[in-house]
Amino acid sequence: MSEFGIGSREDLVRLGRNMDESVESALALTEDVLKIRDRLGRMIPLKANRAQRQYAHDAWRRNRNIVLKARQVGITTWIAGRFFLKTITHPGTTTVQAAHTQEAAEDIFRIVHRFLNRLPGPLRQGALKGAKCSAQRIVFPALDSEYLVETAGDRNAGRGLTITNLHCTELARWPGDPEETLAGLRATLAPEAELAMESTPDGASGCFWREWREAEKTGAKRHFFPWWIEPAYTADPVDEGSLTADERLLRDAGTLTLAQIGYRRLLHENFRGLDRQEYAEDPESCFLASGSCWFETASIDERLRSVPAPVEKRRDLWIWAPPQPGRRYLVAVDPAAGSPDGDYSAVQVIDRERGLQCAELRTHLSPLETAMAAADLAREYNQALLAVERNNHGHAVLAYLHSTCHYERIYRGADGLEGWLTSACSRPGMIAGMGAALVDTPSLFLSERLLRECRAFVRGAGGNGGAAPGEHDDCVIAMALALAVLKEQCGAKQLQ
Repeated sequence: MSEFGIGSREDLVRLGRNMDESVESALALTEDVLKIRDRLGRMIPLKANRAQRQYAHDAWRRNRNIVLKARQVGITTWIAGRFFLKTITHPGTTTVQAAHTQEAAEDIFRIVHRFLNRLPGPLRQGALKGAKCSAQRIVFPALDSEYLVETAGDRNAGRGLTITNLHCTELARWPGDPEETLAGLRATLAPEAELAMESTPDGASGCFWREWREAEKTGAKRHFFPWWIEPAYTADPVDEGSLTADERLLRDAGTLTLAQIGYRRLLHENFRGLDRQEYAEDPESCFLASGSCWFETASIDERLRSVPAPVEKRRDLWIWAPPQPGRRYLVAVDPAAGSPDGDYSAVQVIDRERGLQCAELRTHLSPLETAMAAADLAREYNQALLAVERNNHGHAVLAYLHSTCHYERIYRGADGLEGWLTSACSRPGMIAGMGAALVDTPSLFLSERLLRECRAFVRGAGGNGGAAPGEHDDCVIAMALALAVLKEQCGAKQLQ
């Protein structure tokens, strides 16, 4: 290993320049200097496998990357190796790797310690010889660089640092409020910092799903790695005559061999429906197959594939069915405080004869603004009956409907009071009615926005349903309220 010199600061900087010159130089350096433990426990060079090589090329000179992957294709190790090399070859570097659990953080840091301890002899001399190691940090005083591993459960992770490289691993499984944790880490990034987010999926909601979906807006490069990119995932070849229609398509397209199809069948048997999550095959179904959605996901996903575009958009008001003369409508309102960082105010307009969704408003409005918008819609839709959830901010909305908007066609509950009371008794029935409608008559729902909220409406602790962390359920509640009022009042005189 004499080609690495004596490991002085200048030698390391030279290696860093070589790594920055091209992808192939970086691949060669990684293989030459980094060691990993393989599946058989042997120490071997970190030679890029197919997924790692593809990532290296596609992520070249990109500062923002997000990776959706199947289990154990080597991306976590590869990013850790790349960032370790940048830490020891670019003075003044601070690398932070944030894992979802303490155990995962310790596992990753063992890999990083192995990188350091197994470096070629000359590189462990000079500038790296004085490295100071602890359970979560390696400091290189001669380089003014450090490598840290944090857990995402620590809300103060990265605070006080200026991060050069940030690796967020298994982002879909970060505990607590992952949006807040990620935002805090992002706030510490240096202007030219490199950010890599990677995870297996965990439902069509949450921080990672949203980062993946909005990658183009945030400037992140998407990378997807299905399970079959890992050559070890094979089993006994299946008989060609036993191929199903979808297996034959995969074989004929050159995607899978008969041995890989054999492995795929084992996945189906062993993972009981979660195989598409743990061993992703495409970047859509792997999200849809996972999570703990309250509603029947098959109905939602089928409807999402065919929802029509609104015939009219007035900013946050979407309209599919404009008001028709002689028809009767119901307007349902789920109010909010109006904070730009809080819940949305949601308004649903449905046809009272058919239950068809006609229009939907979802935006941040104060109680006064909500009352004015709802009254305008109710007037536009033939003086519709207006049902307001009277919990919390609903009381103010109801007051404004009378005092400011002068709208009087307001729903009254069985208790004679204006508005709908969502309580521990009424909420389960509301949500159950919404779920039944999604299965029985999914064509009633025209809003992709609403359906995606349904997809992110999950079972929480104790079996209660609500929006997944970082998601919203305002359109869901407004529609559930509309359907509940419609069911309760169907045929009643006050609906005439």
